[in-house]
Amino acid sequence: MTVSSTTLIAMGLYALSLSISPGPVNMIALNNGVNHGLRKALPFVSGATLGFALLLLLTGLGLGSLAKQFPQALQLLGYAGAAFICYIGYQISRSDAALEHSQDSSSSFLHGALLQWLNPKAWIACLSAITAFNLGDTDQLLLFTGLYFLICYASIGSWALAGDKISQLLSTTENRRWFNRIMGGMLITVGGYLGIMLLSGG
Repeated sequence: MTVSSTTLIAMGLYALSLSISPGPVNMIALNNGVNHGLRKALPFVSGATLGFALLLLLTGLGLGSLAKQFPQALQLLGYAGAAFICYIGYQISRSDAALEHSQDSSSSFLHGALLQWLNPKAWIACLSAITAFNLGDTDQLLLFTGLYFLICYASIGSWALAGDKISQLLSTTENRRWFNRIMGGMLITVGGYLGIMLLSGG
């Protein structure tokens, strides 16, 4: 199937707007950049990008239809995602800023991939994309997945890079420790908000 340049641009803008906007994944990427530097943040960036691309691909191949048939399963994933986000926020808020060159669990490839599968925003983005761009055609689905992968990697990576640059302003252990507490608190707030929204049916 031939994809018009207009559709390709629309796909790119869709991917960019959802990938670059603030959210749990980008907040963790920023925090990893501050505490570990860009190079050590890349496993998380890679895991989050690959995790989302796989979710998008499988959603287009039929997982989306299955998910719509079992909304309770999606709701359970939402609860698990909210809890996981709170857990990572708690871990970050307690992390020792002096260990800036160490690798903690929040910066791992597996955590990045798992977070996408438990992130309600990622599921909504995938389901919306399948409908908006009519990705029933396998070739078009593969094209969009590849395009999203590139844009998503660059977007999440830019947050990690920003964190790496910000780390120069947080030169003292105490300043970095406060940064971790603030970022961890924000993630716990996001996770709590998502849980409340799910409970209220919003």
